[in-house]
Amino acid sequence: MNPALTCYCAPLEGVTGYLFRQLHHRIFPGTDRYFAPFVTPRSRKSLTSRERNDVHPDHNRGIVLVPQILTDSAEGFLDTARAMADLGYEQVNLNLGCPSGTVVSKGRGAGFLARQPELEGFLEEIFSKSPVSISVKTRVGVDYEEEWAELLPIFNRFPIAELIVHPRLRADFYKGEPRLHLFRDAVEQSKNPVVYNGNLFTVGDIQRFSEEFPQVTTVMLGRGLVRDLSLIRQLRGGAPMTREELRTFHDRLYEGYQGYLSGERALLFKMKEMWGYWITLFPAAGKSAKLLRKCTRLSDYRTAVEGIFHTEMVL
Repeated sequence: MNPALTCYCAPLEGVTGYLFRQLHHRIFPGTDRYFAPFVTPRSRKSLTSRERNDVHPDHNRGIVLVPQILTDSAEGFLDTARAMADLGYEQVNLNLGCPSGTVVSKGRGAGFLARQPELEGFLEEIFSKSPVSISVKTRVGVDYEEEWAELLPIFNRFPIAELIVHPRLRADFYKGEPRLHLFRDAVEQSKNPVVYNGNLFTVGDIQRFSEEFPQVTTVMLGRGLVRDLSLIRQLRGGAPMTREELRTFHDRLYEGYQGYLSGERALLFKMKEMWGYWITLFPAAGKSAKLLRKCTRLSDYRTAVEGIFHTEMVL
């Protein structure tokens, strides 16, 4: 175990919103920092009600939260950074990692990495004018490994609070193994603190990573932490998640979403999205898992969930 390792929760759009964060902090405390799913600045300068609700301090009490911004507009970034500063935040995170086609086609997220002169000018402006510190979450390129050797010197020009590296290309999406040799370049060459993100699903994965990169003291956990909500607790010597704990988390999340989502369809979509991470914990669920996938009514959903929780959970 490595109890001294600092652990962050990655921003997963539609998954790690404030209800998830509140419950996770309450039931599985120990996450050092949560990153909010990205906000995309628009022509008007105010946050939407949904965006404001997600980052409002009243909805994030007791946790350290870093809002994330997705944009290729320096003006939009700075407007949003100022709005976050007004809410009391001292740091924001720039998203240069999202591989989604709709994001990349607009030159944002990982797509911005292909426009290096524009990216450098953008960074120049936001770092010279931002009222808060800025961390960066990035991939190592768009299509070719050689891009990383060009991107690292650009990042080194700026006082990045933390460079969070997911060592995949945009073209990789989430497939294949992370390109750890490129992450090693970041560790050896970055002038800014480096955080690792990518394919850390179990305590064993984290231990093996720490053995290979003992100088890296912070990791960001995404899909692995959503699947196993107790991952950080286990890393620090605590017990694995029980079926009862997951059931409590599920029921409270369901009730929370019920309170503000409109209609059965929206609630079903949200909860099915969560089960996309959890269903592999119940290999014997069989018919109940099939019913969960196909159900279109909440009554069938509840029947499926009861059936799933009556089978053995295997972490």
